[in-house]
Amino acid sequence: MRVLLVDDEEIFRERLARALRARGLEVVTAASVEEGLDRARAAPPDVALVDLRMPGPSGLELVQRLSAEMPQVRTFVLTGFGSIGTAVEAARLGIAGYLQKPIDAQAILEAISSGAGQGSAEPETPSLARVEWEHIQRVLADCNGNVSAAAQRLGIDRRTLQRKLHKLPPQK
Repeated sequence: MRVLLVDDEEIFRERLARALRARGLEVVTAASVEEGLDRARAAPPDVALVDLRMPGPSGLELVQRLSAEMPQVRTFVLTGFGSIGTAVEAARLGIAGYLQKPIDAQAILEAISSGAGQGSAEPETPSLARVEWEHIQRVLADCNGNVSAAAQRLGIDRRTLQRKLHKLPPQK
């Protein structure tokens, strides 16, 4: 099975690709929407794993273009910043599954081999703690890791934000 893995985070992308290759899959990687589309056109994949949030065009644009050009490709969206709006948009575009980061190769293999391609693209509803953690991470990323600027945008004290950042992410 040929898998196209598109994610802008190089370490995550390469580790996941290595783990999937160790499980017998042929994996082609790309760091952007344009690169992913070029690789898919060069060698059409059976499955595409696409990060939702990347610099430049969103992963949803790649999902849309893949479904238009290669409807036989089963596409799964990977995201650490899930929301109901993006899940609905991804489902409208015909994804096979919506997978929350962090995720391991075994969970991806289970999603690929399960009935996820039979139209079950609805994500689990995350807990309020998980949504808060994801929002904090998104704001922190938008502030380029500046805790003081992120705390100001969030309207909370910097020390409170630092305490929240030291906690592990809540499970779904």
